[in-house]
Amino acid sequence: MTDAVTFATRVLARKPHPLPSAVAAALADAFLAADAWTKNQLIDAGAFVMGARRRWLVPLVSEVMSAFVRPPADAPRLLTSVILRSPDFREAVRKADERRSPLRIHHHVVRPSTSPDVGGVLPSIDGIPDLASLLDLDIGQLQWFADTKHWNRRARPGPLHHYRYEWRTRPGRVPRLLEVPEQRLRRAQRTLLSSLLALIPANDAAHGFIPGRSAATGAARHVASDAVISLDLTTFFARVAAARVYGTLRQSGYSESVAHTITGLCTNAVPPRVLAAMPSGGSPDERFALRRALAASHLPQGAPSSPMLANLAIRRLDSRLSGWADAAGATYTRYADDLAFSGSGVFAKRPDAFIRGVRRIIEDEGHSANPRKTRVRRQGVRQTVTGIVVNQRVNVSRADYDRLKATIHNCVVHGPQTQNHRGIDDFRAHLLGRISWVESLNAQRGGRVRQEFARIRW
Repeated sequence: MTDAVTFATRVLARKPHPLPSAVAAALADAFLAADAWTKNQLIDAGAFVMGARRRWLVPLVSEVMSAFVRPPADAPRLLTSVILRSPDFREAVRKADERRSPLRIHHHVVRPSTSPDVGGVLPSIDGIPDLASLLDLDIGQLQWFADTKHWNRRARPGPLHHYRYEWRTRPGRVPRLLEVPEQRLRRAQRTLLSSLLALIPANDAAHGFIPGRSAATGAARHVASDAVISLDLTTFFARVAAARVYGTLRQSGYSESVAHTITGLCTNAVPPRVLAAMPSGGSPDERFALRRALAASHLPQGAPSSPMLANLAIRRLDSRLSGWADAAGATYTRYADDLAFSGSGVFAKRPDAFIRGVRRIIEDEGHSANPRKTRVRRQGVRQTVTGIVVNQRVNVSRADYDRLKATIHNCVVHGPQTQNHRGIDDFRAHLLGRISWVESLNAQRGGRVRQEFARIRW
């Protein structure tokens, strides 16, 4: 799908087995985001959501256009109900269930926004019943998942816990905790992401987890600079407290009860038993800071809603750092917890003074920068931003390109099964993704590895 979503917000979908109602809602959003209410445009929009042009999309689109002469922009739920009742859609769901391969949503498409204050038409949620309806939950289930009283944190280990915890050790560094929500909570968080959070604008400096922006778009802002400074925020998600999330939702116009419940759905406080099992790594001060952040309600690393909420919750930090960079004639971007600054003149001559100012702002906003990951790179050396070379143009690093080229060559010579060392389920798609990334940065290099890829015997 190309033209149909030129001006739409696109969100990559990662949910493997969505409910038919979720599929219908995703199709409705895509149809309403199409450039024109025509058969071809709607079919392309549906194909983008489903990942391929399905046969049943053609009669479904015909039925939708018969029901609506013009796009029902103010009635997306009505359009969703028409799709759900469509015989062709119901038959597609039935056949998918028979094959034990449910329909998948490959991309969410969110309609562009026109609201002058928040940059978009956010869904109208006047109270808890509306929020429960949006998430396809009853009020009791909604309150259970929101867990605003922190019952889960104090409960004994068991199947009713909302999160699964995995400690990841890192040599010489403080360990990282993955907080993976259980399936039903994850479904609600994904719905919030696609239906609400993606419509709230982030700061222009943010390039991570935002449709239409990427590591490449952020790196492109720093090309051909005299100096590039990079910093890294420590325990990024854990440092975003529930109060910041609540404030963001209140600023977007939601009532106290709605903002409080959404905050509960998207934040978590880690049980003491999990904190007590923290593996070794890091200094005592770092471990204490991490334990304190995780014990309070924070954005869990592992929830689908956390990346976008983190972008929204630290908009003030982005604004202050953008202002500090502008005053020094520099450029600022952020990709998740990676901060990048670039410029010339006074900025390049006195990077230490500039970095001290950046650290003051970061600490004032409740975060901290990792001193071991602070770098100053001048034109005489390889300058990188989020792993992308930016000396003269955005480019893939030679080391990454050589590794990919060697892997593909070995697949040709010895077979792809000999190179799948990590046991990736769809190794072919994995390699194609890496090739596409190289092509987006350097079309010539990408073309060469793609030609070599075509020689692999699968």
